[in-house]
Amino acid sequence: MSSTTPATDPARRIGDLRQEIDDCDAELIRLVQRRLAISHEIGALRTASGGTRLSLAREQQVLARFSEALGPDGASLGMMLLRGGRGAL
Repeated sequence: MSSTTPATDPARRIGDLRQEIDDCDAELIRLVQRRLAISHEIGALRTASGGTRLSLAREQQVLARFSEALGPDGASLGMMLLRGGRGAL
């Protein structure tokens, strides 16, 4: 008889944790899609009002926030989101 109970079974715990990751991934995807839609709308509004589609100062703020919160890889993630939101240059 094993001393491992179902509550502490590593395989079960790994499965539970993987499900949590899947749930986080689904939420992240939903949030990224929402963020991209908002960014596209901002770009369209800026262009329609005679402005430029991009605000480099704003992009620097976003990159700084991601870097501060997540370290060096945060800037890469922030840049990916910015590229997706602004579309082709």
